[in-house]
This record gives sequence, structure tokens and C-alpha cells, in this order.
Amino acid sequence: MKILSMLFYFFAHHGAWSFFVLLITGIIISFWRRSIFYMVLSFILSIANVFTGQFVNAAFLAHFGVRGSAVVTLEKETSSTLNDSAIWDYDVVVQTADGKDVVTDFSTTTASIYPIRNEIIIPPRGERFIVKYIPGFERNIVIMRDESPYGIQRKIAENLQPLYKAQGEYNSNTKNESFRKAYVQALQDYIKNPENARDSLHIKTFKSIIQDLTNPSLINQP
Repeated sequence: MKILSMLFYFFAHHGAWSFFVLLITGIIISFWRRSIFYMVLSFILSIANVFTGQFVNAAFLAHFGVRGSAVVTLEKETSSTLNDSAIWDYDVVVQTADGKDVVTDFSTTTASIYPIRNEIIIPPRGERFIVKYIPGFERNIVIMRDESPYGIQRKIAENLQPLYKAQGEYNSNTKNESFRKAYVQALQDYIKNPENARDSLHIKTFKSIIQDLTNPSLINQP
């Protein structure tokens, strides 16, 4: 597992070098086996790795890694951009399961984050977050976003959006029965969603609102 972690780390963090290594390997094998197939295959893999290296690394570490924690100690904006946004470099200290501190780093484009989504959200500087790694090569980490405080708060904020929409519709006309039922359903869905379990303050408030909205005397009030 350690060798695999080192290999995936190289592919994820050194896209340009990986491209040439994979391509040259394919050329050598093609000459050895006297088949162009390996050259074509290595070229396809080289291109794919440029765009998916960190995703493959994230999936590998998330499924086979050991749980630890980390904190960003320094964030530095670079002159490079990705989708018109600046690319940042991050220095990180990882604390392993046995209490060892390991210094590592990543950038906006090389960070491995799990679950894999079409967005790159890095934990704020100074806030501890959950990671996974392979013992023996702890500098290769995947950020477990949904298990980390910053990811949990972001998910809760996303889950509140449909509820706020239903609330706005109900407030626009409190006598509209369909709006009331939709609002109650949105409140119940939020409370039942295990992703929101840590949002005890909102959940307590929402339970009180449900009681008010389902009170027969208030429902039948003209």
C-alpha cells in the first residue's frame, strides 16, 4: 500500500512529469513487445492523469487509508489561475493516528478531496480537518470533506436552501394551504436528514415551528 500511495502521490502532484513518464514507458514497452498498442494506451493514460490524478488518489486513500487530522498552516496565492480563479499553495501539518506530526503541502490543483465533487473547497487556515493516509507515506493525504467541520457546515448551509425557499413561499401568503404543507414537509425533511444532525440549534427551532404550523387551532384560524 505504501508503494501505491507514493505512486498515486506522484501522479496527483506532478502531472507534467507523470505525462512524460507514462508516455516514455509506453514507448519502451511498444518497442519491446513490437506493438503500437502500448504507446497509444500510455498516451491516453497520460492525458487522463492530467485531469483525474488527484481524483484517483482521493478514492484510493479514502477507501484504504487510516484516519488522521490536519491543519493548514500557511496559504499563499500564486500567479497561476484555474477557471479565472487564482491557484493557491497550502502548507499543512498532519497528525497521524499515533500522534506523529508530518509536514506536507498541496495546491488548489493537486489537493485530493473526498467525496469527489465538481468543486475544490479547501479548509480554512488554522481549522483542523479530517484526513486519511497510508502509514509509511503520511505526506500523501485525502481531505475527508464531509467528516470535517468546514465540510459539515457547508453541507448544512446547502441543505437549508430548499427549506428557506419553502419558508419564503409560506410567508408570502400564510393562508395558502399548499405553501403551509410544503413548508412543514421541508422542515421535517431537514430534521430527518442525518447530514444535519449536528445543527441542534436549528433543529430545535424547526421542531417548534412544526408544532405551531400543525396546531389545529392555528390552521383553522381565519
